[in-house]
Amino acid sequence: MKFLHTSDWHLGRAFHRVNLLGAQAAFVDHLVETVRAHEVDAVLVAGDVYDRAVPPLPAVELYDRALHRLAELGVPTVMISGNHDSARRLGVGAGLIGRAGIHLRTDPAGCADPVVLADVHGDVALYGLPYLEPALVKDEFGTQRVSHEAVLGAAMDRIRADLATRPPGTRSVVLAHAFVTGGQASDSERDISVGGVEAVPASVFDGVDYAALGHLHGCQTINERVRYSGSPLAYSFSEADHRKTMWLIELGAQGSISGAERIDTPVPRALARLRGRLDDLLADPVHAVHEDAWVEATLTDPVRPDDPMARLAARFPHTLTLAFDPEGRQEETGTSYAQRLRGRTDQQIAEDFVAHVRGGGLPDEAERAVLQGAFDDVRADDSVRENHR
Repeated sequence: MKFLHTSDWHLGRAFHRVNLLGAQAAFVDHLVETVRAHEVDAVLVAGDVYDRAVPPLPAVELYDRALHRLAELGVPTVMISGNHDSARRLGVGAGLIGRAGIHLRTDPAGCADPVVLADVHGDVALYGLPYLEPALVKDEFGTQRVSHEAVLGAAMDRIRADLATRPPGTRSVVLAHAFVTGGQASDSERDISVGGVEAVPASVFDGVDYAALGHLHGCQTINERVRYSGSPLAYSFSEADHRKTMWLIELGAQGSISGAERIDTPVPRALARLRGRLDDLLADPVHAVHEDAWVEATLTDPVRPDDPMARLAARFPHTLTLAFDPEGRQEETGTSYAQRLRGRTDQQIAEDFVAHVRGGGLPDEAERAVLQGAFDDVRADDSVRENHR
C-alpha cells in the first residue's frame, strides 16, 4: 500500500512579508498530480494545515479547493490538526467530510478510532493523533505528569490497545504532530516546550509499522519507521539548505517499509544567506547565482554603509532581510548600563548610540547638529507642555 506523507502546509503564511499563497496553490497542484501519477492509496497530512488558528479567507478557500480535488480523486486522505491549527475549527463538519473520503482527526478522544483501508494483504489501520497540548489533555488521558512524553505515551497506549483487538496481521500507521528526539529544528517552528522539555523519544511509537510525523520543517528520518516529511515550502532562512519533499512510503505485506522515496515539491524561489562587506557582496562574481534568490544579508563593514538596502537591491532585488555584524566589534563590558551612562549628557549618549548601530565612527559635525537640534526641539516642546498643564 502506497502512502503520500506530507505536513506543515501553513496555509496563509507569508515569508518575510512576501505572500506565499500562489506558491502554496502550486504545491497543492503538485500534490494532486503526484497522487494521480504514483497511484497513491492514501494521503497523510500530519498537522499544521493552517498557519494560525483563525486563517485568512484566501487560505481557507485554498484548503477547500484542496479537499475537493483530493475527494474527486477517490483517494482517502487522513489529516490531523497541529499546534498552529485550531483543532475545533479544522474539525468542523468532520463527519460529513469523512463520507467523501477526507478523514479529519482533531479530537484527542478519538485517537484510537482508525481509518481502516484494505489491500490484497489485509487491513491497514490509520490512526490520527492530533497535536496534544499536555496541560489541556492530561485529564483526558489520565496522566500524572504534564509533559509531551506522558500524554503521547498514554495516547499510543490506547492505539496499541485498539490494534490488539483487530484481526491478526493488521498493519498500522500513526499520524502525529510532535518533536521527537533526534529531529533537527528550524527557526520557523513554534516552540512547544513544557517545563523546558519538548522532545519525546521515538520509542513512544513502538508497536506500529509507520509513524508519519509533522511539526519539524526539515524532511528527516528518525529511523526507518519514524519520519518527518517536513514543510513543502521554506518558511525561514534557516531552511535555505533544505530539500523540500514529501515521502512516498510503501508498506509491505508484513508491515515492512518496502519503499521510501522523496518526492520534490515546487520551489518558488531559492534562498540565499550572504555575509560580508557590502562592496564585496556587490562585486564578487561568485554571488551571481543568488541574484534572483530571496536574500538574507549580513553586512560586516566596520562602519555601517550609506543606504545599504537600496544598494543591495540593485544587485539582489529580492533582498528581504538585512543585519549588521561589524568586524572588530568590541565585546560588552561587565559594567551596567546605568554605570556606562553616568556623567554623560543626552547629546553624548545619542552620539554613542549612532556609533554603535553603524559599527563605529562618531557622528560628524552635520550629524551632531541634527542631533542637537532634535534635543533642543524636545526641550522646547516639554516646556510648552509644562506651561499649559
